Amino acid sequence: MLEQKIIVFVSFGYMGLLFAIAFWGDKRAEAGKSIISNPYIYALSLAVYCTAWTFYGSVGAAGRSGATGFLNIYLGPTFMMILGWPVLRKIICISKINRITSIADFIASRYGKSATIAGAVTIIAVLGIVPYMSVQIKAISTSFQLISQYPDVYMAQSEVNLFATRDTAFFVAILLALFAVIFGTRHLDATERHEGLVAAIAFESIIKLLAVICVGLFITYGLYSGFKDLFEQASLVPGIRQLFVMQINSDTFTGWYNALFLAMMAVFLLPRQFQVIVVENVDENHLKKAVWLFPLYLLAINIFVIPIAFGGMIYFFEQCGLDPACKQSFSQPFGGILKFAGGSVDADYFALTLLMAQKQQALALFAFIGGMSAATGMVIVETIALSTMVCNDLVMPVLLRLSFLRLDQKADLSRLLLIIRRISILLIVILGYLYFHYVVQYYSLVSIGMISFAAVAQFSPAVIGGIFWKGATRRGALFGLLAGFFVWMYTLVLPSLAQAGFLSQDFLVHGPLGLKLLTPRHLFGLDADQLGFNQYTHAVFWSMSANLLLFTGVSLFSRQTAMERKQATLFVDVFKYSVESEKSSFWRATASVMDLRTLLERFLGKQRTRDALTLYARKNNINLDRELIADAGLVSHAEKLLAGAIGSASALVMVKSVVEEEPLGMNEIMHILDETQQMIIYSRKLEKATKNLEAANERLKELDRLKNEFISTVTHELRTPLTSIRSLAEIVHHTPDLDAQKHHLFVGIIIKESERLTRLINNVLDFQKIESGRIQWQMAQVDFKYVIEDSVVSTGQLIKEKNIDLTLDLPEKPFFVSGDKDRLIQVMVNLISNAVKFCDTNNGRIKIGMQKETQKNGENETRYLKIFVQDNGIGIGKDDQEIIFHEFRQVISGSRGRPAGTGIGLTISRHIIDAHKGRIWVDSKPDKGATFFFTLPLVE
Repeated sequence: MLEQKIIVFVSFGYMGLLFAIAFWGDKRAEAGKSIISNPYIYALSLAVYCTAWTFYGSVGAAGRSGATGFLNIYLGPTFMMILGWPVLRKIICISKINRITSIADFIASRYGKSATIAGAVTIIAVLGIVPYMSVQIKAISTSFQLISQYPDVYMAQSEVNLFATRDTAFFVAILLALFAVIFGTRHLDATERHEGLVAAIAFESIIKLLAVICVGLFITYGLYSGFKDLFEQASLVPGIRQLFVMQINSDTFTGWYNALFLAMMAVFLLPRQFQVIVVENVDENHLKKAVWLFPLYLLAINIFVIPIAFGGMIYFFEQCGLDPACKQSFSQPFGGILKFAGGSVDADYFALTLLMAQKQQALALFAFIGGMSAATGMVIVETIALSTMVCNDLVMPVLLRLSFLRLDQKADLSRLLLIIRRISILLIVILGYLYFHYVVQYYSLVSIGMISFAAVAQFSPAVIGGIFWKGATRRGALFGLLAGFFVWMYTLVLPSLAQAGFLSQDFLVHGPLGLKLLTPRHLFGLDADQLGFNQYTHAVFWSMSANLLLFTGVSLFSRQTAMERKQATLFVDVFKYSVESEKSSFWRATASVMDLRTLLERFLGKQRTRDALTLYARKNNINLDRELIADAGLVSHAEKLLAGAIGSASALVMVKSVVEEEPLGMNEIMHILDETQQMIIYSRKLEKATKNLEAANERLKELDRLKNEFISTVTHELRTPLTSIRSLAEIVHHTPDLDAQKHHLFVGIIIKESERLTRLINNVLDFQKIESGRIQWQMAQVDFKYVIEDSVVSTGQLIKEKNIDLTLDLPEKPFFVSGDKDRLIQVMVNLISNAVKFCDTNNGRIKIGMQKETQKNGENETRYLKIFVQDNGIGIGKDDQEIIFHEFRQVISGSRGRPAGTGIGLTISRHIIDAHKGRIWVDSKPDKGATFFFTLPLVE
């Protein structure tokens, strides 16, 4: 049997070693030679995530559910580190700039430095972590009782349930509290890194990892011949064989994903995790290595979890003998407890009991130290983080508002702050002990940890929403937090108290006052069993739903204060304004340098105040001994220094007490009004530009659509004559004895289709030239009568085929214009072709004419030639009379469908007329025909 005094001596010797490491780390930091400014140390410090829950509870979970029982708790942090590192990097950057001291301070700072939110977050964190604290106390006290009873495994486990364990737990709690006080409250400024503490935590992470690996190697290769042999023997036990495969049911999947989500949130929202990841971070770049080093550590510490669990189950199954109760434990899925006639063995502690049974005293003692290291590391860092929150965000805001205490007259409050933090540590650990004493005996280590994970998950909307959504408000965050917290209490904590006998069991079955809709495990009639929800999934579903609903809903319907808007911008756009935000100040005020110095000395002490102000003066090239009035920059710096000691909310209150807000002078008011007017003008211009851009964007979309239609139309128009030409040419080629009449007919059609093809190609080429500005004009004096006659000849065959009655109304006197004859003929041909295309199909009529007109502009007269082309076709609606001149636009008739052609003929015509300094338009009504007009300047 290992004597208790040996265990105690080794334990205290190990704690002494940790103190030595912490002391050495602090001394190196004071000498300017940091030992934690290293990404590997940083990654190891993050392993404070692995507590007694990992060291003992994971083995028990694996024994009950196989890999599904524990693996997601470590996959969650892995996913968060690898995929969510941009979120972590942003949080670290924000915290460094704002001298954030805790998760409560972070959330409060985001929402206008609200003392109310800081207090709410602190209460949620303390009450949420108490169950987790009890896990560590249970693990240390139980493991101490087990190893001290070596090698009587079964009797030891039986005596674990007696009062001796509770007495041990009480002393363990007191010792843990003392360790935390000595480790974490030697300095006041919470944002000054606890370098010694971080070094000790990193060392602890190595020890617990080595302990797990040593136990795993002994069981896997000492008791068995490796992984293969171990798993082969495990497969022979029915109760173990069922753990080899994942049970496919809704409960497995919902529980798995729920635990995965909680673990992802817990890895940075647990107060201790926020402390090591954010507050204790030396260099943001260390995160880049930690994103793969920390997951690698999690893999290493979990690689032997299943072998230890299966090895313990196999061993104790072999020890069952003829004990029917023991045999019964392995005939079905394992429940976690092996019952023997003389006692029982809990699977959570296989890492110890199996070694004890094998008479491995030294290794069992090392495993005990590893488990104790995992638990003490969690308690120390967690209580330091929570005590900072309790002091800064609960106690000090209250004390500073109690006038009868006259704290404003105290010259030095730094000792008071340390006392508050030390008392807070003691009370938090005592709460953990009380929860262990009255509640924990009914739950496994893993299930208790899930209660705490669900509590801190309530911070996720306020934190993640706050760093990405500027519209999130203080009220939204507060209502969301409170709603999620109360649902968490109702669905998880109250049932645990009822299980312990503090509340009636009827409360769980029938709900309060017999209201079954309000039963904690079937809230609002949700059939958790039917949906596959276990009690933790059920609680997380309702608490997070309430939290998110109120966070978003209240934020959308509430307004932010000026401080909230400023903090929202600095948090959301931290990378954009990271340099400016360090220099920015909410204060439009001044204060006496002496008043600020006195204020800082009350909370930081004289030496620390002197060092901080000297550094500020050196960086800003000012002499504070000569300056009487502190500007806004120094006021802001003083506020940030105070925030490191008493939190941002209390710091804001204290700085306000010595600051005088400056009234605005008339010149400043006029300057502000002028800036406001300029901003309004700029805003209107920006709004107008935005509308123009939107219109242009819509125009581009429409042009893109029309372009696609144009390409489709052109390819169709080109394919038709090409198909006709090819078919007829093949007939002529393959039929040498074709009679002359048909030969003449076919060749004529080929020529006509070729001309049509040429016109199409010319239209496309002309359009491209006109659009690019590369067209060349051959200008000369032209008698427009001949332009019309040539155009009629060019379209004569087309008019004849349609049996259209053409009338020309041309004066005998010549009228000359200056222009490019070929291009003007092209305009006329386009207009005549359009008229033919849309004429009445049975009785088509076209009239072409021109006349001289005079326009007077005061004393000046302008003479121009007005030409028209009139048809009796389908007509054009008023809305279409302008757009038909745009590229790719055509009038689509309900009876005739889309007309033939490319849709660019009128666009080309307008460009040509515009180039000749004329104008073109149409006058028409639906079903009343259309008349196209254009004008050209006359040449005398």
